[in-house]
Amino acid sequence: MSEVVEQLRQVLPPEALVTDPDRMESYRYDRAMFCPAGVPLAVVLARETAHVQAAVRIAAEAGVPIVPQGARSGLSGAANALDGCIVISLEKMDRILAIEPIDRYVVTQPGVYNAVLSRAVAEHGLFYPPDPSSWEFCSIGGNLSTNSGGLCCVKYGVTTDYVLGLEVVLADGRVLRTGRKTVKGVAGYDLAKLIVGSEGTLGIITEATLALRPAAAKPKTMAALFGSGVEAGNAILEIIRSGVSLSLLEIMDRTTIRAVNKYKRMDLPDEAAAMLIAQSDAGGEAGAADVAAVAKLCRDHGALECIEAEDDAEGELLLEGRRAALTALEELGTTMIDDVAVPRSRLAEFIGRVEELSAELDITIGVLGHAGDGNMHPTVVFDQTDPAQAERAQVAFDRVMEIGLELGGTITGEHGVGVLKRTWLAEEIGPVALDVHRAIKNALDPKNLLNPGKVVAG
Repeated sequence: MSEVVEQLRQVLPPEALVTDPDRMESYRYDRAMFCPAGVPLAVVLARETAHVQAAVRIAAEAGVPIVPQGARSGLSGAANALDGCIVISLEKMDRILAIEPIDRYVVTQPGVYNAVLSRAVAEHGLFYPPDPSSWEFCSIGGNLSTNSGGLCCVKYGVTTDYVLGLEVVLADGRVLRTGRKTVKGVAGYDLAKLIVGSEGTLGIITEATLALRPAAAKPKTMAALFGSGVEAGNAILEIIRSGVSLSLLEIMDRTTIRAVNKYKRMDLPDEAAAMLIAQSDAGGEAGAADVAAVAKLCRDHGALECIEAEDDAEGELLLEGRRAALTALEELGTTMIDDVAVPRSRLAEFIGRVEELSAELDITIGVLGHAGDGNMHPTVVFDQTDPAQAERAQVAFDRVMEIGLELGGTITGEHGVGVLKRTWLAEEIGPVALDVHRAIKNALDPKNLLNPGKVVAG
């Protein structure tokens, strides 16, 4: 192992290699709870693709596992280090390389934060839609690796829908450049889409070409308060059934709203059991008409009150509260954040069953999520120092995924599998699909060195 470190020293600049145990400590794990994290042999702070290549070639020659990392904001343990591994951090690869307004694409390194990229392209009158709630502290590389979504998915889709091309360092150190910069292109297998969502198990993304859209109009925003989560769920079904085109439709329950108020010192209405937040970016009278139609649908289906934002600032305040929800819940105790997506027709039933589960296990579960696309984030909150409560929390976390599968859903809509949901992946996709996953992994990484043990075991 000392020989491996010495080889890294010979090919990397001093600032790109970390071996001090204290400095390496923060590179051991992401934000997921209850996922094992080992102690790395070294951390490579890559500044360019050549640094990644050099580290991968040395690791491949020595048979040392590699763990790629972005901003370590993930929630599945996919970025957690393994004992004796080389962590390759992409956080220093944080440059936007090109913005092309006519062809509507951006070329970016993986360490650029989502919000930074979004603001940069906005200066050119363009729009990058994928916007996770953590957009201020999550990186594009991590978004690509988990195929993350965000608040605008109900209208604009997820990360993979905007991937034109990728530069990827493979397990043997070769560089794969795949994809295109054209509007259309179907030459060969779509390898870029294969890499997206693979959580660093098939290759390390070092550059991405992402499609952009013309800037959307300023959104119109409204909120609706309900006496129960199930009533809110039923209203969501009617909103979807109506065909109104929303750019955002989110839900927060009372537990979440109160946590946000305390954390952000806000004054969101917290007496109701649930709040829907809806936006339309159709622009002008069309956007106002969309929001008014949603408000009427909510009133017709049990809303206690509907509040239409008077201006952009008030609408942004509601969104700020929603974006802060998961961090706010973390202030209440230790959290385990589910990421279940269910068919929208089953959303009201899902919310009701999670509420029943919370009561049955006597455990706090904050219910929030992307109501418009059925991707929910029930968040179990508990006292980690209480063994009985911690045990009930783990049961609740697993039961939420079980409920999701029973309703025809999936265990993860955007956070990925990592370590946290690896056994549940087998439950969802079955043995044949697992064999296909392993065959693809073996073809691209025959020594099983890229993020081994993540997503698929063995």
